Amino acid sequence: MIFLFRLGSFNILDLLIRAVCVLLAISIHEMAHGFGAYLLGDKTAKYMGRLSLNPLRHLDPIGSICLLLFGFGWAKPVVVNPGYFKKPKRDMALTALAGPVSNFVVAYLGMLIFKILSVAGLLVYGSFWAELLAQFLSTLIMLNIGLGVFNLIPIPPLDGSKIFLPLLPSRLYFDIMRHERLGWMVLMIALALGVLDPIIGRFGNLIFNVLSFLAGGV
Repeated sequence: MIFLFRLGSFNILDLLIRAVCVLLAISIHEMAHGFGAYLLGDKTAKYMGRLSLNPLRHLDPIGSICLLLFGFGWAKPVVVNPGYFKKPKRDMALTALAGPVSNFVVAYLGMLIFKILSVAGLLVYGSFWAELLAQFLSTLIMLNIGLGVFNLIPIPPLDGSKIFLPLLPSRLYFDIMRHERLGWMVLMIALALGVLDPIIGRFGNLIFNVLSFLAGGV
């Protein structure tokens, strides 16, 4: 999983809340990849201990440092062996899709909790703990939506490349995946130039509106 969030002005409390939300998002996302592969017949992730919500199972040291310094980082990828799949291209796509879907599910659950607490009158303005909880839920929701949308972009090595590129003719698909390392360069340049920001923002707003509607409005 590759993950991205923009660092704006923040204090220590903001950083701690973001750090907790990132750890949750990473753990759930990577476990979802492993569990998806497990359901489709590949037990590699299980044997490697990746079907876990323990962040230490998923964190990449360099990726974590980059996240804190630059707002962009990555986790240790879940190892998948397509040889165990009945239909490798389809099942690899489903395994990849499990990660972003898990982010959207977490965001939706966060919205439901926010809605329930609001209706119950527990998110009272002026209460430190209520405002802290509201900030945590808001960060959790927006971060997971952003990560889910970002990972759906069809540029290797993002999840979207394994979800959408298999729809291409097989020869073209394998030619692109053979040059997956070039995808890193394209991704770095796109991030540096900010060309992905409008895409993430537009589709992020769409996902937010859909999930908010399903949660009864937030």
